[in-house]
Amino acid sequence: MGSYVSYSTFMMLPKVGSGSVVIALVIATFAGMIVAGIVGVLIDRIVYYPLRKRGASDLILLLASFGVFVLIQNLIQLIYGAQILTIRTWPVKEGHHILGAVITNVQIAILITSIVVMVVLWLFVQKTKFGKAIRAVSDDPVGASVVGINPEKIIMIVFFTGSALAGLAGTLISLETNIEPSMGFNAILKGIIAAIIGGIGSFPGAVLGGVLLGFAENFGIWKIQAGWKDTIAFAILILFLLFRPQGILGTQVRTERE
Repeated sequence: MGSYVSYSTFMMLPKVGSGSVVIALVIATFAGMIVAGIVGVLIDRIVYYPLRKRGASDLILLLASFGVFVLIQNLIQLIYGAQILTIRTWPVKEGHHILGAVITNVQIAILITSIVVMVVLWLFVQKTKFGKAIRAVSDDPVGASVVGINPEKIIMIVFFTGSALAGLAGTLISLETNIEPSMGFNAILKGIIAAIIGGIGSFPGAVLGGVLLGFAENFGIWKIQAGWKDTIAFAILILFLLFRPQGILGTQVRTERE
């Protein structure tokens, strides 16, 4: 959703010169983030909130999320069609050679943006009063409500923030690759794998898992064909599920049996 809204906004804005292209791209990115955030809140209110009120299990919420994903993917295909789109209007240039690898200006911009967003988000969650409220609702919604925190309000804001960041990710991906209705599925799978590797519930773990997964995939295809990239990712996932299901920085959950 974020990438398609950014694409539509970018194409509508006037672009004369390289400076205006950058400004148009920034405006389009924020438009994609805002729309994605609003859509995320609507999904929560329409789908997840009624399920939470009924005490639905995590599995039911997970299945509902895949249903929402398929619905949005088909709506996008209905509006934009199945053809491949691109937001890139600038000429393709050779990347920078660093230690035998090649990195483009777009990839550098994506890397810098990701690092900045990561640091800001970590400081927001860990150091601010609202971040403490988010962690409190995550740990114990009932306990948080006892001390005066409105869990549903926190959840709604988190949905907006998380969905807006997903919209940002979609726009960044569209700068590197093409835009198509099914472009989000691979990113979702890699995100889940990275979170499991790093440790579910651990913010630094998710970042570490993403970095390790990226290195493993790209160093793996250094000697073999690029088509094995996804195979490497899922092989790593299976190994972690077998030998360290809590991930690198995650804590092992123990259940008590009566």
